[in-house]
Amino acid sequence: MESLYPFLYAETSDLPAVLEEVRVSTVAKTEEIAELRREIARRDSERIVACARDMAARFAAGGRLFAFGNGGSATDAAQLATLFLHPPAFLNPSGAAPPLPAFGLANDTSVVTALCNDIGVDVVFARQLGAFGRAGDIAVGLSTSGNSPNLLRAFDEASRRGLLTIGLAGYDGGKMAELATIDYLFVAPSTSIHRIQEAQTTIYQVLWELTAAEVAHVSRDSG
Repeated sequence: MESLYPFLYAETSDLPAVLEEVRVSTVAKTEEIAELRREIARRDSERIVACARDMAARFAAGGRLFAFGNGGSATDAAQLATLFLHPPAFLNPSGAAPPLPAFGLANDTSVVTALCNDIGVDVVFARQLGAFGRAGDIAVGLSTSGNSPNLLRAFDEASRRGLLTIGLAGYDGGKMAELATIDYLFVAPSTSIHRIQEAQTTIYQVLWELTAAEVAHVSRDSG
């Protein structure tokens, strides 16, 4: 913590100096995430568009989205699912973005704790995808390290069942980058968990926006 926020551990009681350190720290972190987002856009913008189109095609055909992750990534997965199911008004002021069926696989504590206790944490997402997933659905897994065994197992199960598989990882992608069972992997190339999760939030916000626009377009054309 001291390396991240040195001003909290400074021995000085000089308030202006502390506030200046806060300002410098905030600006530096803002520049870091802005550059990381630019790097992802340079590398992956075309693949993000292609992924959104594939997601829209799945939704238009009756598919559903299942999102999963551990710890903070579980919270992001829940937010991702909520974004698709019920877009917040400030992101969807016109109400044009349709609600799309999406579920967070870490949300049901009874199911999660039963699987962890009775079988093991490695199956907590794969077992749910095995029960609910079907060809035409979408599986989105989030990890900062890219190494979570339960995500790797979930992607294998999802791919085996014909789901579109999407991974969000940090660092160099970890073991997720070695999987042939992930259709689209988006890596935030950073060693900072904070910056990785901020970048992942941006990626899935953009995926939602592009997917919702494409689904709405398809619906207008078919109507």
